[in-house]
Amino acid sequence: MPNANEDNLTALSQVQRRAVSELLRVSPVADDLARRFQEAGFSLALVGGSVRDALLGRLGNDLDFTTDARPEDVLKIVRPWADAVWEVGIAFGTVGCQKNARVEGVEQRFEIEVTTYRSEAYDRTSRKPEVSYGDSIEQDLVRRDFTVNAMAVALPEKEFIDPHGGLEDLAARVLRTPGTPQESFSDDPLRMMRAARFAAQLDFTVSPEVVSAMKEMAERIEIVSAERVRDEFNKLILSANPRQGLGLLVDTGLAGHVLPELPALRLESDEHHRHKDVYDHSLIVLEQAIDLEEDGPDLVLRLAALLHDIGKPRTRRFESDGRVSFHHHEVVGAKMTKKRMTALKYSNELVKDVSRLVELHLRFHGYGTGEWTDSAVRRYVRDAGSLLSRLHKLTRSDCTTRNKRKAAALSRAYDGLEDRIAQLQEQEELDAIRPDLDGNQIQEILGVGPGPVIGKAYKFLLELRLENGPMEHDAAVAALKDWWASQE
Repeated sequence: MPNANEDNLTALSQVQRRAVSELLRVSPVADDLARRFQEAGFSLALVGGSVRDALLGRLGNDLDFTTDARPEDVLKIVRPWADAVWEVGIAFGTVGCQKNARVEGVEQRFEIEVTTYRSEAYDRTSRKPEVSYGDSIEQDLVRRDFTVNAMAVALPEKEFIDPHGGLEDLAARVLRTPGTPQESFSDDPLRMMRAARFAAQLDFTVSPEVVSAMKEMAERIEIVSAERVRDEFNKLILSANPRQGLGLLVDTGLAGHVLPELPALRLESDEHHRHKDVYDHSLIVLEQAIDLEEDGPDLVLRLAALLHDIGKPRTRRFESDGRVSFHHHEVVGAKMTKKRMTALKYSNELVKDVSRLVELHLRFHGYGTGEWTDSAVRRYVRDAGSLLSRLHKLTRSDCTTRNKRKAAALSRAYDGLEDRIAQLQEQEELDAIRPDLDGNQIQEILGVGPGPVIGKAYKFLLELRLENGPMEHDAAVAALKDWWASQE
């Protein structure tokens, strides 16, 4: 039987073979750029995530390089070569560019970032890192977040540089820091969230000393801007296995600073499943929602699935019969969702969509076995609007009961609701429900100009449309005139 050392050597050799294949694929572009840096008297190396992904056999067309050239020199080199250049990150030593090239017989677009050797650290009173440039690649690599991201390949000679054992950690699928975790997280506290993200994205184990430092330094995350925290959280929740990363955020106390509503769920009992807490239920709902995705990761759906029950802690009541209730937790949860997402600087549109799904996630439970009228079905569709497809997925995902008979009954009931929606949509264009008369027609029929009364009339006709379905023009006119007479 092979021993552990032989297993590790086998894993390393497989990793290296994958890297060679990946690097050969991008060589036409990478080597061409490297030669230009050499001719200008500078060095260039593929670095960080690009090397890691090459070793994992998943290198894409986004390439990260590091160099001893200062940003102004980098600009002089890449401008004549690239198809587009941007300077958004130049204050931090990074120049971005785009290069279109024919590789393996196919026209491809490469997104490239070239960063000057640097070191950076947070001042305890500032949200922005202080940047200073370095003169050696070793100095640059030691400042990197994790050993698996502290590897480089010098170009064009393709010399592998790995001063911190990143290759072995990659083979073992473990996250460690080049120096002490405390030093790394002090330099940039966001790295603690990156540890959780990489655990979720790459299915890596986080080393005990890194976890310990995350617990010890969790409060330091508050110095990081909301925008950077949000972007890192998005990468985590959009990963293949977000539960693993979310669990690490909660267990280390980081979630208590960036999304405190999540660990708060651990303390509450779910009214349907008292054997497990709402936190566990929410993670299962997230996983089940992911299984229903059709066109890749859906940030709106995933956030709604994770946050749909965050109103429960504030609405928990112990009833006289021994039950636990959470009345109106969907309304409270929608407000909490809006407040938290706004604090994390999400766009207004995203905040609106996620909080609306949280607010609507219980609506289906009034459907029973099909007791809703056509009017109620129309209102369900109208209230969901463009979110209807996501609401379908969220509602189905929210069933986590172990009672197979109950789960099957809920699934059949929702099948029935979707069938009824489809039937009504064929008849009525439910997605764009409007009154049978528009504002101009209302003004003409009533003989009045623009004003509040037109809005009231429009609302009356909309309610009539929802209640009765489409009306003939003459019937709508008659109904409007009757309503107008009752207002006088």
